Amino acid sequence: MNAPTIETERFVLRPMKMEDWPAYAELMQSDRARYMGGPMTRNAAWGMFCHDVALWALMGHGALMIEDRISGECLGQVGINHGPLFPEHEIGWFVYPHAEGKGVAFEAAKALRDWGFRDGGLKTLVSYIDRDNLRSRKLAERLGAELDAEAPRNDPEDLVFRHSFQ
Repeated sequence: MNAPTIETERFVLRPMKMEDWPAYAELMQSDRARYMGGPMTRNAAWGMFCHDVALWALMGHGALMIEDRISGECLGQVGINHGPLFPEHEIGWFVYPHAEGKGVAFEAAKALRDWGFRDGGLKTLVSYIDRDNLRSRKLAERLGAELDAEAPRNDPEDLVFRHSFQ
């Protein structure tokens, strides 16, 4: 499956392209990636970048970059992950530092979540969130997700927030 383009009021969620790599690599090598398995080496960040692209062909879902409709600036990423590394379909997000605190992740995650339920045929999604990642925990709750203590997880320390079909 080819990655879709999803439009929201303020953003275009679009397939990844090579021009996204430098900012992606910088974020994944920084302390901001601490809740996503980082900071990573440049090689590991490249592996994640390729993984995010390849998921569309392999699984029918994956990552999309969040682009400002007016300026065309890339603000972050939202994605649906699954496969051998994830017990369930997971929706995740990140925004670059300059885009934080502006509702970017909320609007993008809501749009991709709704796409997953409507077009992707999913009945549920989860978000695996580090206990200390208070911003992501609050965002999951704002999206209507509820803590699911019984959900399978790779990291027993992660909290699992369940997003249900509305």
